[in-house]
Amino acid sequence: MPLLDPDIAECRVLVVDGNATSRSIIISQLRDFGVLDIAQASRPTDARRALEYKEFDVVLCEQRFPDSSYTGQALLDDLRRAQLLPLATVFVMLTGEASYAQVAEAAESALDSYLLKPHTASALGQRLRQARHRKRMLHPIFSAIAQGSYETAAKLCVERFQQRAPYWLYAARIGAELMLRLSRANDAQALFETIHAHQALPWAKLGVARSQIESNQAAQAMTTLESLASSEPSYADAYDIMGRLHTEQGNFEQALVVYRQASAITPSSIARLQKQGMLAFYMGEKLEAAKALDRATLLGLTSKMFDHQSLMLLAFSRFQLRDTQGIKRCVEQLQTAIDQRDAPLRLRRFMRVAQTLLSLANKHMAVVVTQLQEQATEISNPAFDMEAACNLLSLLAEVARLELRLDAAPNWITAMGERFCTSKGTAELLAGACQAYPPYAELVRAAHRRVGELAQQAMVHAVAGQPDKAVMALVAHGGQTLNTRLMETARLTLQRHRAAIAQAQTLEGLIQYQLDHYAPSGQAPALGQPPGRSAGGLSLLTAAEQASASR
Repeated sequence: MPLLDPDIAECRVLVVDGNATSRSIIISQLRDFGVLDIAQASRPTDARRALEYKEFDVVLCEQRFPDSSYTGQALLDDLRRAQLLPLATVFVMLTGEASYAQVAEAAESALDSYLLKPHTASALGQRLRQARHRKRMLHPIFSAIAQGSYETAAKLCVERFQQRAPYWLYAARIGAELMLRLSRANDAQALFETIHAHQALPWAKLGVARSQIESNQAAQAMTTLESLASSEPSYADAYDIMGRLHTEQGNFEQALVVYRQASAITPSSIARLQKQGMLAFYMGEKLEAAKALDRATLLGLTSKMFDHQSLMLLAFSRFQLRDTQGIKRCVEQLQTAIDQRDAPLRLRRFMRVAQTLLSLANKHMAVVVTQLQEQATEISNPAFDMEAACNLLSLLAEVARLELRLDAAPNWITAMGERFCTSKGTAELLAGACQAYPPYAELVRAAHRRVGELAQQAMVHAVAGQPDKAVMALVAHGGQTLNTRLMETARLTLQRHRAAIAQAQTLEGLIQYQLDHYAPSGQAPALGQPPGRSAGGLSLLTAAEQASASR
């Protein structure tokens, strides 16, 4: 059989099929075409691990696997969400007649490919030729992205789109994603809207909603998402974005409903199970939290998609269910994770909290008090973040629920509330962390009100024509509470009234110092979503970022 192209031997292919005979046939056909570098996997979980550590040009993946709810589509979805599938990789879904329509629609809407089984060698060859051709045609765009030249890549995408050159629709999608990365939300929205007008693709409409969110048009984005969910009820990415929007607005009950829907559509998605389980925990739904987080751990403990905060909250859920052995397993799993890497600060924090929880379950109260006092010394540390605050609040709430009184605990809770309550959403998330002991949740809400009062009191000076006093008050309150909302308000006020403030340069330096030290730690936890791709987006990693993600 003739070679498909001169450099086909350089093509790396992963074959994922639960049927050994089927895999053997596909591999034989690939070798006949001249493909030399072929890996194989019989389960989607094995394929996921292979793709986490090696880059492939083509993935040929069966849609259905025996005795597994984890489909090829779910694997593709998880890989994209975790930034583990490079733009240049072509994913070809193998499907039988039973699921042909569903797979064909999904492949076409996501700009991937599919192959109906049983397939001929010529049909497989055609898919390989398409893959190689697309990679060559879009190489300048992929190369610019790999070098971090996003403006250049975006320009190339728009040119290909306007000229209707080969793969113009795929290029348009990449271009819109690049515009979002470049904070050009209005341009991205316009391009997504043009794409959707040309072809009503779900990802294009979702792109419109994502652009609206980036442009601070939350209400319009929610309307767009609700319309998309109504017309495409099985499009799980829409529920991901809707859940995120509800969470940011503090509408946790609605967010949990949406995350449940997403998990029901893709029952083996690690990221969605983690989102559902984590939010269920903060909502006090301990049985639901334990079930979702336990399944996420079972499916993904060794995966890069797994967030070890799931183990942390699973330990709390098991404590609430009086499962001491379950807590011990979480401690052991955290220790394994620590032993396998450089033991980052985040994992070491998880371990300290989990060990304290185990001591509490075993009624070693003196040990618990000592460990809590040690952990509380970190509250004002720049590296102490909101996730750490949530875990410490949950731990303090469990201690209080068991009527172990710590005189300093209310002060610790107030300090964490004043530092991390920057919005209604963050305040309610912190209060949810205290759901085991409602009085502590009220302390968090009181701290949120206090932050709002401090901001209002400072801005009275600005209204009275004394912006310098307003900025100085905000800087002082920001330094006292470590609250980034106060720091950011000081920065914006200074920008607006700079000409009228004699000490503008000095104040600007103080504000920047505060933000540099405390803004990163003030970000809300991602609730099980690994860093990188947002729902509905594409992987836009530079070569350096791709190498880092593969380690």
